[in-house]
Amino acid sequence: MRNIDMTPLYRATVGFDRIADMMDRALSADGSQPTYPPYNIEKTGENAYRISIAVAGFAPDDLSVEVKEGAVVIAAKKAAETENRAYLHRGIATRAFERKFTLADHVRVEGASHVDGMLHIDLVREIPEALKPRRIAIENTAPKAVEKLDA
Repeated sequence: MRNIDMTPLYRATVGFDRIADMMDRALSADGSQPTYPPYNIEKTGENAYRISIAVAGFAPDDLSVEVKEGAVVIAAKKAAETENRAYLHRGIATRAFERKFTLADHVRVEGASHVDGMLHIDLVREIPEALKPRRIAIENTAPKAVEKLDA
């Protein structure tokens, strides 16, 4: 994978550090990104999104969802089993994990739910009034008549 030098961007801009860092992280990922647990990101409306993560085997108390530093961080840690079980096959992974999803500006977490082994995190983009397009009224004024002076 080729690397892109972000130095000219840092030299010529102010305040775009977050974007450059995000691009650098995305481009430097060499396929070593964790694949556990599987997840979906879907667009549920014009300004609404949902992250769904397969968390089979985890109770709601084993999961945490936090928003910090412009990202939503989902972590899970299974409490130690107190029962002595003898598994013949253990295919449901309940190992601890942490997934981080960087949020765009003006995107906030609206809520989270745990249903049928899936953790759903609902996101909404709220565009501030100052950034929304607005229509400017055009006044209809006729030009004033020019008076002629008699000399």
